[in-house]
Amino acid sequence: MIGGARIVAGFTGAGISTESGVPDFRSADSPWMRHKPISFAQFVQSAEARREAWRRKFVMDDLYRGARPNAGHLGIASLVLSGIMPAVITQNIDGLHQDSGLSEEQVVELHGNGTYAACLSCGRRHELDWIRGRYEASGDPPECVACGGILKSATISFGQSMPEEPMRRARKLMASCDLCLVVGSSLVVYPAAAFPAFAKENGAQLVIINREPTPLDQMADLVIHAEIGSVLRAFIP
Repeated sequence: MIGGARIVAGFTGAGISTESGVPDFRSADSPWMRHKPISFAQFVQSAEARREAWRRKFVMDDLYRGARPNAGHLGIASLVLSGIMPAVITQNIDGLHQDSGLSEEQVVELHGNGTYAACLSCGRRHELDWIRGRYEASGDPPECVACGGILKSATISFGQSMPEEPMRRARKLMASCDLCLVVGSSLVVYPAAAFPAFAKENGAQLVIINREPTPLDQMADLVIHAEIGSVLRAFIP
């Protein structure tokens, strides 16, 4: 199916990174459940909420520090670098697609990126090591060095608006593809999960690779319930 496609749209979720040791969000024993992200409204309104949000952020970062791309990421990277997949659309925030050899332009991050922070006022990027050093020294996260604004992990929090440009790029790719390849997504988190259904309704074939069933399995042309790395390893040169 990939060999016969003109344009493949890749769409990845947490399942592609669990094989690298990054915990998913929805499993019953997930550490995300013990360190739940704080809503955007709380983060903006309360200094105490910001302190707690950063504490939880650093606890979670330590759990998968040193995670590296696995065969799933490398298989996707090979498809992108071959030219048949213009970019991979991801729900993940771990930066492992970039670590697999892809550029920022080749990764469409619907939920942002947790490997750095940004100022909510001016948008300036700040590195996490600098923020953590200041936080652990004083108990308070630092302010933006440029404008004094609030710094937040560059992810999309609950209650925060979805990023306009990545959403536009994702929709454009899903509208133009003739094969949508979903990898490791439960397809229950909206609005991101609507993209594969949109591609299928627009005439594309739909392939889902995931260990567990998804709500779109009956719509798909092919469903593979298996370990992702074992399937996508075939595309690594």
